[in-house]
Amino acid sequence: MKWITRFTFSVSLLGLLAGCDAQTTATGLTGKGNDVIGGGCDGCELMYVGMPAIMATTDTSPGWKEAGQKLLITGKVFKIDGKTPAVDVVIYYWQTNNEGYYAPAASMPEKAKRHGHIRGWVKTDKDGNYAIYTIKPGAYPGEDFAAHIHTSIKEPNIGNEYYIDEFVFDDDPLLTAAKRKAADNRGGSGILKTSKQGDMLVANHNIILGLNIPGYPATDLSK
Repeated sequence: MKWITRFTFSVSLLGLLAGCDAQTTATGLTGKGNDVIGGGCDGCELMYVGMPAIMATTDTSPGWKEAGQKLLITGKVFKIDGKTPAVDVVIYYWQTNNEGYYAPAASMPEKAKRHGHIRGWVKTDKDGNYAIYTIKPGAYPGEDFAAHIHTSIKEPNIGNEYYIDEFVFDDDPLLTAAKRKAADNRGGSGILKTSKQGDMLVANHNIILGLNIPGYPATDLSK
C-alpha cells in the first residue's frame, strides 16, 4: 500500500504531462505526408492499451462504486460544422480518484498504469451520443491545477488520436479567470456546468470535432 501511495503521487505529476500542456509525441499519421493532426499527444496513445474490441455509447468507470461524488457526463459529438452528428468516434478518458491520485490497479496493463485505473472508452452512436458514469476527480494534492478529466479522441477516418480540452468544473475555485482565458478550447470549451439529480451530479457536454485542432483536414474524410 505504501508503494501504491508513492506511485500514485508521482503518476499524478506525470499525468499533468499526459493531457494538460505537453502534447508532443506523435503516435499516428493521417496518411498524407508527415503531418500529425492535433500536433501529437504525450500519453494519448495509451488509449489503445486495454481498449475493448467492442465499445458502447455508455460507459461506467471503475470509480463509480468508489468513494467520491457520483458524476454523469452526457453529450453529443458533432463534425466540424457543429451540426452533423459524428458516428463511431471513440472518446477515451482517464482521471484521478477522489483523493487526486491516478491510482493504478494491480490487474491493469503495466503500460497504462500512469493513467490510473479510472479510465474508459465510449463510442458515439448514429446520433453522436455518448454518456460516462464516473466520479468527480480530486485535484492534484498540493497543486493549483483544477480537478479535471483527460480526454482523447479517435475518429474512424483519421489515422491518429488527438486530445481535446480536459473536462473541468465551472464551480471549481482553482479554475481561475486566467486559466479560463488561457484554455485552447480544443473541441470546444471543456468547462462543465453541473446540476444535482439526487446524489449525482449531471453535466451535458457537446464536442465539435476538429475545432481548434491544428492540422485538422478541411475536407470531411467520412464522405
